[in-house]
Amino acid sequence: MNINNLDFAGIGIGPFNLSLAALVSNQPERCGRFFDLSESFNWHPGMMLESATLQTPFLSDLVTLADPTHPLSFLNYVKQSGRLYSFYIRENFFLMRSEYNQYCQWVSEQLDNVQFSSSVERVEFDEKEQCYRLFIDASSSNRPHRREEYTAKKIIIGTGPKPWLPDCCVKYADKVTHSSRYLQDREKLKSKSSITIVGSGQSAAEIFYDLLSDIECHGYELNWITRAPRFFPLEYSKLTLEMTSPEYVDYFYQLPVHKKEQLLAEQKHLYKGINSDLINAIFDLLYIKQLNHSPKVNLITNSELYGCQHKESHYQLKFHQVEQNVAFECSTQGLVLASGYRFTPPDCLQPISKRIAWTEKGEFDVSRYYAIDKQRKEIFVQNAELHSHGFVTPDLGMACYRNSHLIKQLYGKEIYPIETDIAFQTFSPEQIDSSSFNLNQALNIARVS
Repeated sequence: MNINNLDFAGIGIGPFNLSLAALVSNQPERCGRFFDLSESFNWHPGMMLESATLQTPFLSDLVTLADPTHPLSFLNYVKQSGRLYSFYIRENFFLMRSEYNQYCQWVSEQLDNVQFSSSVERVEFDEKEQCYRLFIDASSSNRPHRREEYTAKKIIIGTGPKPWLPDCCVKYADKVTHSSRYLQDREKLKSKSSITIVGSGQSAAEIFYDLLSDIECHGYELNWITRAPRFFPLEYSKLTLEMTSPEYVDYFYQLPVHKKEQLLAEQKHLYKGINSDLINAIFDLLYIKQLNHSPKVNLITNSELYGCQHKESHYQLKFHQVEQNVAFECSTQGLVLASGYRFTPPDCLQPISKRIAWTEKGEFDVSRYYAIDKQRKEIFVQNAELHSHGFVTPDLGMACYRNSHLIKQLYGKEIYPIETDIAFQTFSPEQIDSSSFNLNQALNIARVS
């Protein structure tokens, strides 16, 4: 078996590692390669609804916020596709989700440093050579039983979060529909007499709207139940958007662990809320349906799912109404869990787990600039630092910022200029630069009080 030597290797090719692969594609002084077990790039295919849009503007593509002149920008993609004027006339900053997926697929096809149908089975550390060894199963329908081995000085983990189910539903994982595979199960769901969606984020709203659109054709009862106190819109005011900034990442990173946990619980509407236009469209559609069909629809808030049993052709769900402190049950034939995603370390890292820094809760102990190894210079993560860096972690608009920092560490120099002061507001007194404020005095007052 030939051993291929790399300066760095990426494990997983989602939007964040694809962005990194694109940004280093024109930097020949280092040799890097990115691996993914999928046959090709395909971003959330189970939620590729025709009318679904991104919640970030098109400038948050894979490269533009690092280098607006990069040939793999979205604008160059639509130009090469013959749709630049159509996009211009549309006058909408927000891409269709399918359009973003097509753009990413186009980028992946332009790159020679990405390798699909390649599962990284395990990673070991070679003490003698002081490098990592990646053992890869590159088998596919076209090339069965192909094994490859690579060495790399540095690793970037971009495997992404996985679908998460409530504890009471885990034993029915092969029966229930997680939102990540809604499209695969849609027709089967529509054949049921009743469908219940659990969750309150963008995915739940998109699925509810899609099912509501056809409700009179199939005659099912449609329930939407969430533990949230209301159907929160995604907060999108400009000063709030400034929280997706380097300054806020600095501020959040330095907070105590308990304060970070508290803030993440309070900030869900900043990154898990529903697009306001979609909320309004749902209300309008409910109003229209009610005029002509009187559909069986229930929208219920403040209700946490705590029990689930599958009985023959239906699920018996148990909920706790939090504010009233009462329990109620719901019987449904179809069940959609829009319960989100959670990151778990990939199994291939197990052989090098002792080289990784861990928190007391068993999460990656992530440095400010995304390293997780104890030396803080060898293993880096993408979209696995929600607990340490805050709600901006999964934001597509921060991909280029994070990757510019990663590239600086991979190459030992700043290749893409990193903007550090973009916010008008100040998140910490330590950031204040004015003779009108005395930080030490302010801190002393705080301690006294």
